[in-house]
Amino acid sequence: MALAVMRLNGSSFHGGCCRHKVFLSLLGPLLSNSKLYSSYRRPGAEPKKKLSWQNADFSFKKGIDHLKTQLSLLKKETQDYLRGPGGHQLGQHLLEQTKVLWQFRSQEDLNKWVISSDEEIGGKSKVYIKLGRNNQAALLYGTLNTEAPRDGETKYSGYCSMRSRPAVGSFNRKKFYDWSNFNTLYLRVRGDGRPWMVNIYTDPYFSHQKDDLYSYFMFTRGGPYWEEIKIPFSKFFFSSRGRIQDNQHPVWLDKASFLTLGFTIGDKVDGPFQLEIDFIGLLNDRAHREEFAYEIYDKN
Repeated sequence: MALAVMRLNGSSFHGGCCRHKVFLSLLGPLLSNSKLYSSYRRPGAEPKKKLSWQNADFSFKKGIDHLKTQLSLLKKETQDYLRGPGGHQLGQHLLEQTKVLWQFRSQEDLNKWVISSDEEIGGKSKVYIKLGRNNQAALLYGTLNTEAPRDGETKYSGYCSMRSRPAVGSFNRKKFYDWSNFNTLYLRVRGDGRPWMVNIYTDPYFSHQKDDLYSYFMFTRGGPYWEEIKIPFSKFFFSSRGRIQDNQHPVWLDKASFLTLGFTIGDKVDGPFQLEIDFIGLLNDRAHREEFAYEIYDKN
């Protein structure tokens, strides 16, 4: 079986269409505890001496069960595709004014998101997520610490983030969000008065585009009351590796190229923070006619 793992990563499958991806998805449960690809390792850390295939949990029954699950997902996706865009009839899809993407009512809803902080680079910020009161919202809370790690490399620190997991279809295929019928991001939140950054991560076509994202600010007012925030997509600006780019362009809503949505706090103020999120959705605001809020320069 170890030979099969090596063959799946070998050149024999690279010439085909996407066969190696299908086989890897089938063997996903069998290799649930293994790492087929190298992960980031900080300078000075000792490499793992144990081979990746030695951590694999081989089970033929798990593979068969996983295959049945993927086939049922493929059947449902085919039925939704034949029914219409997004699994709805065409008339309903065209007249749709609002759409809820994420809401937080159970632990399963929270599992669709991932939290991270500067602890990954040696920082001291802490972030947690749990269901709010009466299981009616997601409560993101923690402590921000701007003290940089003493590793001789990192100069700045102090951030916490919450990011949605990429949507995955049958056989581990990437699924994309089609937001072409909407022009505004619609949220119902309750914060503590601290500003947040809303980020839209896209699926890169080239490897050097993996750090590209579209961002805009979300200002919470604090207090005991909920607030509804509407952010037009025309306000999102383009950045790469934390730097705003001169060559700006609007978010391509018709490309359905969205991968994940995220929230980041990094206002350089030490101390506790919290943000409650009821739902995240889309809105078609007919009164908003702005195409893009920033200048677009012509290339010489």
